[in-house]
Amino acid sequence: MSEAPLVGYSSSGSEDEAEAAAAAAGRSKPGSGGRRCGQNPLPTQRFPVPDSVLSMFSGEEEGPEDDSTKHGGRIRSFPHERGNWATHIYIPYEAKEEFLDLLDKLLHRAQTCVPRLVRMEEFHLSLSQSVVLRHHWILPFVQVLKDHMASFQRFFFTANQVKIYTNQEKTRTFIGLEVSSGHAQFLDLVSEVDRVMEEFDLTTFYQDPSFHVSLAWCVGDARLQLEGQCLQELQEIVDEFEDSEMLLRVLAEQVRCKSGNKFFSMPLK
Repeated sequence: MSEAPLVGYSSSGSEDEAEAAAAAAGRSKPGSGGRRCGQNPLPTQRFPVPDSVLSMFSGEEEGPEDDSTKHGGRIRSFPHERGNWATHIYIPYEAKEEFLDLLDKLLHRAQTCVPRLVRMEEFHLSLSQSVVLRHHWILPFVQVLKDHMASFQRFFFTANQVKIYTNQEKTRTFIGLEVSSGHAQFLDLVSEVDRVMEEFDLTTFYQDPSFHVSLAWCVGDARLQLEGQCLQELQEIVDEFEDSEMLLRVLAEQVRCKSGNKFFSMPLK
């Protein structure tokens, strides 16, 4: 059996394992396929922050509360530290009613193989790993990211290939729809996001990324149960779903940055 691709992003359905990558920036070993550029947690250059960005952000410094009831009862793989904010960059994926109907069919079939699977609470395509930022560096980081995203146009992409993913520790398994068209545009975006990460000495994205929308997840490594016949049947559900070709063709209109419980949107042209 081939190795399942890794995922390392934040989501409302599996936020704790994504934030493990942001464990106080104390790990020198990057995630599988990724790379770390330097060891200094702060850049030497200070970046001006315009009033338009300052107005987006309040002045608290503690970061979000660590409430395990909001993470399916799961415990974070690292303790929350004051002033450290797990940060993640992604393209949001709007779930239309027909998409949720398709998801219900997929989940119903997948749960016959792995009953503990649950649906994601929100949907997106990651452009970065989850990294840690000190509170006072969030606004400069967002401003630099906005500058790097300013020239990008909106584009259409299609995510219609069912694939099984795990996180780096193999403690979470995900069912996702992998991008089959629009891959080049995603690579261009990641290239610019990586430049921002390098400016702040943060971990860049995976070298050979599989861009995808995660649909459902479960605790543990469920690859044996999901791959093979189950995966084939899930793909058949997608292929045979009414108007799936049009349904799964989506316009990417913005890049979003989540830092702790704060969200920053960067519209594409």
